[in-house]
Amino acid sequence: MTEDHSPGPPTEPTMAGPAIPSGRLVLVRHGETEWSRTGQHTGLTDLELLPEGEEAARGLADLLGGRSFVHVRSSPLRRARTTAELAGLTVDELDEDLVEWDYGAYEGRSTPDIRAELDYHWTVFEHGVVPGETPGETVEEVSARASRVLDRIWPLLFEGDVCLVGHGHALRVLTAVYLRQAPRFGAHLTFEVGAVGILGHHHEDPVVEAWNRHR
Repeated sequence: MTEDHSPGPPTEPTMAGPAIPSGRLVLVRHGETEWSRTGQHTGLTDLELLPEGEEAARGLADLLGGRSFVHVRSSPLRRARTTAELAGLTVDELDEDLVEWDYGAYEGRSTPDIRAELDYHWTVFEHGVVPGETPGETVEEVSARASRVLDRIWPLLFEGDVCLVGHGHALRVLTAVYLRQAPRFGAHLTFEVGAVGILGHHHEDPVVEAWNRHR
């Protein structure tokens, strides 16, 4: 009997590649407040938008209007919720893990003011905060919250685009986590008030597709 050297049926791959969602993660930072205008750290203080912040939020409706979201999630703080409403977004869920960094004793204070007191080149990402009326958070604690948010919305990205409405520092840390970087990488991402960022994938790699987009 001669041996059969004809090719057999194709074999299944021994290891499947990573599952990559087709949806984009759209990040929206709230519009301008009195403290964001003056550069004061605004963590858990529940400020309202300035009229200019409301106008910018309305302007986001044109930018976001052509995009259909399978899920919209917002920080429960008023400046985020109002931005979502004025931008024409229907919020499906308020998420406490999307609130801004708890700045502790540095709440309401500007970076130059804090540096003058400490007498060194302080940054929140490098040096952190100290307790005040609230305990404050480390960058690792903000990162842990961001990771929980991403865990919750990850399955939804396989269905379509997801929108998160929140705050500057917290969304910068969340972006670092999404990009598989250390939380402090967020220091290299500025995120303006009333701006939009879009995160996606290029092949298996998480990427920033757009950043600081306005109207």
